[in-house]
Amino acid sequence: MKNRHEGIALLVALAIAVVSLVLPGPARAQTAPAGNEHPATEVVTRGAAQLANPFGEADPKAAARMSAEQKIAFSRAVDLSPLRDLAVFHNGRVKILDSLARETVHVITGRKDYQEVPIPGGSGVSGKHSFDPLFTFLDLTIDPGYYIERPLIGIDFLPLRRAFLEAAFPGDDAMQDRWLKLTRITPVMVMRHGDAIIEKHLSDEPYRRAISSLDRGLSLWQESKSNLEMIAPAAKDKPWAHLSTLPDDHPARRAALDLGAAWRAGDAAGVNRAAATLAAELPKINPGVYPTGRRSLELTYNRVNAFEWGYWAYAIALVTLLIAFGTGRRTLIAIGIATLAVALGLHAFGFITRCLIAERFAIQNQFESMTGLSLFGAAVGSVIMLAKRQWLFGAAAAGLGFLVLITATQTKIPGQYIEREAAILNTSVLLKYHVTTVLVSYGLITLGFIVSLFYLATYYFGKLTRPATASPAPARVAIAGMPGVKMELSAVDETAAVALGQSGGAASGGRARILRDLDTAQMTILQLAFWTLGVGILLGAWWADHSWGRWWAFDPKETWALITWIIYLIVVHVRLATGKNRDLITAWLSVAGFIVMLWTYFGVNLLLPGLHAYA
Repeated sequence: MKNRHEGIALLVALAIAVVSLVLPGPARAQTAPAGNEHPATEVVTRGAAQLANPFGEADPKAAARMSAEQKIAFSRAVDLSPLRDLAVFHNGRVKILDSLARETVHVITGRKDYQEVPIPGGSGVSGKHSFDPLFTFLDLTIDPGYYIERPLIGIDFLPLRRAFLEAAFPGDDAMQDRWLKLTRITPVMVMRHGDAIIEKHLSDEPYRRAISSLDRGLSLWQESKSNLEMIAPAAKDKPWAHLSTLPDDHPARRAALDLGAAWRAGDAAGVNRAAATLAAELPKINPGVYPTGRRSLELTYNRVNAFEWGYWAYAIALVTLLIAFGTGRRTLIAIGIATLAVALGLHAFGFITRCLIAERFAIQNQFESMTGLSLFGAAVGSVIMLAKRQWLFGAAAAGLGFLVLITATQTKIPGQYIEREAAILNTSVLLKYHVTTVLVSYGLITLGFIVSLFYLATYYFGKLTRPATASPAPARVAIAGMPGVKMELSAVDETAAVALGQSGGAASGGRARILRDLDTAQMTILQLAFWTLGVGILLGAWWADHSWGRWWAFDPKETWALITWIIYLIVVHVRLATGKNRDLITAWLSVAGFIVMLWTYFGVNLLLPGLHAYA
């Protein structure tokens, strides 16, 4: 058994090495910050705010702007597909306009898209309508005045949102409650009441964080035009230029102005013509530097939304494989394996595509590391499932993928958008092996935790719900030597006979078998986690010597990683010792190890200062 586990661990290590080698190395199309700091994000590109709007300025004498119904109809008539994959330099990397639009709308509204809703106490649409983020981004740039009295600026922090609404509608509790549900306020509310509210609450840390987020959203509404650095430089080491810096007679400059004029006039056909011209002309400027294939890949990544579809597939696989484990039905087994394969395919597509777009191994922020560790853990669980033909491993793998992906995508984990890496993360190729190995171990720890939860549920709830031994159906048998005389005897189920003396019945025998299977599963995974985490810590010490000139410094991350490993060392020793309930003790130690791992993974990064602050 030991040799078999070591063989699996060796295969896992080889897989890590292969993945690390084939994925991209240092990024070429991005700039990196200095030292051990997080990459600084720039909501509005500095210097570009002083430049003209590339789509022209609105004429104050022009006719009244569109109504909400007209804006919705206009959005359905325009074709922005030629503009989606145009390259733009923003926040230190070359991305596509579709990505910039998604990021901008998310920062401003706190949502993935801007939604037109009935305005409490005012005019608006009768229902709800969600706009394409690219349409909203261009509309904010070309016609920002449309949004001045619309619920645009998202505020997640409820007390701050309430403070603005109390100032905007003093004494009107009904109106405040109606606006409160929108989670957004208007720019005019911020401009009228922001100074007084900020002055009152700026010393309070939760308010300060929310005010900072509010300020970013307001700045983007006012200056989204500043981020249109879409002119490729003559050489890769030169900066990109803003769209408005082109000569007035350049075809791309004229197309941008035509697009803005047609947009403000509500001329969808004119917008479509200008968009097609702009999309054709921009790549002609310094075509040797202008990116090609990576733009299509990034657009596919945005459209597929692989991580979100992936967690739904994992959820289906989890339920199906759990039922298959209990019933053994072949149809459910086939459906469970198929949906797990789909989930893994979507997950792997999202992760690998992100690596290629970022031009680096995408494990260098919280979101990336979560998607990475869940992919590695789910893959290992699936391989063990197929090797052992134990469907419980597949259920645990699906549970891991579902829980981590839904957390990463739905709880605003930092790093959802592709950004630059901290410079320290690019100092040695050892990073790939150290971080990947540790993430694999965290994935295995989570996988083992889920299996241990199955064990504990079976152990405790099985006791509570075990039915009393029912009287078996009577069977009529002939008594030897007495022809024609028959009597009723209780036919004892074979399984119950085997289990007799243990828990008193066939149900208990089945429960004992399930517990044995679960214990074998948790030990297989926890031993892999023990060895993988140990190797990851050693590789981290080696990398630290390359990066910081010392092997170990009792940095909080280092110390807690070692504590996590010691818990699994205890698991190994518990299994070697002879004693009662060691299977149950193993399951509880697995739960404890998972909790400590979560602290090491999240708590240390967020709450304790140290050299791993970028992680």
